[in-house]
Amino acid sequence: MKTLGFLSFGHYQPVRGSRTRTARDALTQTIELAIAAEEIGIGMAAVRVHHFARQASTPFPLLAAIATRTHRIEIGTAVIDMRYENPYAMAEQAAAADLISGGRLQLGLSRGSQEVALRGYEAFGHVPAKGMSDADMAVHHTAEFRRAIAGQPVASTDPTTGPVTGLLVEPHSPGLAERIWWGSSTRASAAWTAERGMNLMSSTLLSEDTGTPFDELQREQIDTYREAWRSAGHAFTPRVSVSRSVLPITSDEDRLYFGGGDTVNNRDQVGILNGAVSRFGRSYIGEPDTIAKELAADAAVAAADTLLLTIPNQLGVDYNTRLLQTINDHIAPHLR
Repeated sequence: MKTLGFLSFGHYQPVRGSRTRTARDALTQTIELAIAAEEIGIGMAAVRVHHFARQASTPFPLLAAIATRTHRIEIGTAVIDMRYENPYAMAEQAAAADLISGGRLQLGLSRGSQEVALRGYEAFGHVPAKGMSDADMAVHHTAEFRRAIAGQPVASTDPTTGPVTGLLVEPHSPGLAERIWWGSSTRASAAWTAERGMNLMSSTLLSEDTGTPFDELQREQIDTYREAWRSAGHAFTPRVSVSRSVLPITSDEDRLYFGGGDTVNNRDQVGILNGAVSRFGRSYIGEPDTIAKELAADAAVAAADTLLLTIPNQLGVDYNTRLLQTINDHIAPHLR
């Protein structure tokens, strides 16, 4: 059975039509939607993290709050930009959220993507060392974070007070180390992710383009990942997620916001991002039975065990609850 989750970017703006006008609106509504999603049978509530922007930025208080109000739904991120993170402080926060949730945290990380701030991570106190790129720094932060949550010593006692012993980051949450995911946008980075024993979050944007349709290129990435995982011989079975924008049209309100489905968003898009030719996945907009057939034919959706649905969070809890209910009832049963 495929795990179905929602992914919120946590946008908020005091603009016409927005039902999330403030940061408090965005935070509390994400909690409320997670509660409703669990009742529907949705399996994961995830947030995308961005800095210096009016959207979700500090995930752990939010995820811990969701954990206290729910019982079964997984909580997570998709993804955290590791250029901005102190790995040991993050290890403490992640372990605390995971313990509160009873082991439901699924933590997606990445080397980072475009942010509104120029080298914003430097404002957070993280400057790449000489000869190190910002992406290298993110990878280093990730390695240190994983070392800490695995229960390895990261500091030592003061020798003037007694025998020197290694100190662990506390609290420690057993099992969290196997629930770390890496956001990957290429086949090469997917293999790298598998070699290092992390679950795979395949990006909605692939920073390579071979002329192959997005879902088939993403399927190649997933197959590359799984082959590399088998070769590495890790001790547990990994998970793979893909994200899709799925907007079923069932009411006049849906048509007002998203039209009848005949839009440019219903096909792949190719563009230049950070100097690389990149392929962006399509949106699925239309009648539920049409979307069900199209999603069932999506090669990457078929290969993944987890499907994250990017939601229009500024339309509010009631709208997104109805959207998730429609997808769960009329589209998800057709996905293998």
